[in-house]
Amino acid sequence: MSTEKLQLYKCEVCGNLVQVIEPSFGELVCCNQPMKLQQIQHDRSETGEKHAPIIEIKENEKYVTVKSHPMLKEHYIQFVEVYKKDKSEMHLKYFNPEEVAEFDINCLPDDIEAIEFCNIHGLWGENKND
Repeated sequence: MSTEKLQLYKCEVCGNLVQVIEPSFGELVCCNQPMKLQQIQHDRSETGEKHAPIIEIKENEKYVTVKSHPMLKEHYIQFVEVYKKDKSEMHLKYFNPEEVAEFDINCLPDDIEAIEFCNIHGLWGENKND
């Protein structure tokens, strides 16, 4: 098995999350069992709309936000990650419950993608228009 840059793996036993920095061959293992690759979900259902990160411009400032998702202790966006499409640069922001899931990404070019990780529903990407 080989990995790809920026893939996210989760341990189904303890909940550890691991992101691939340098792709290679082999199996990622935690708690004596293989870690599960987190697939980016793209869904236009109500659940998907609540999870899709949105890149937007407000008053000449560029932000990524997750607008409709609850930010409660038991259910919240743990982090949002924005990266250049060629994966040569990545910016990550962690959130705590009660915070607004939004951050300034003016330092990045326009050719970017965003993902977010919900503590209950996993990994989500932008809903594309195609």
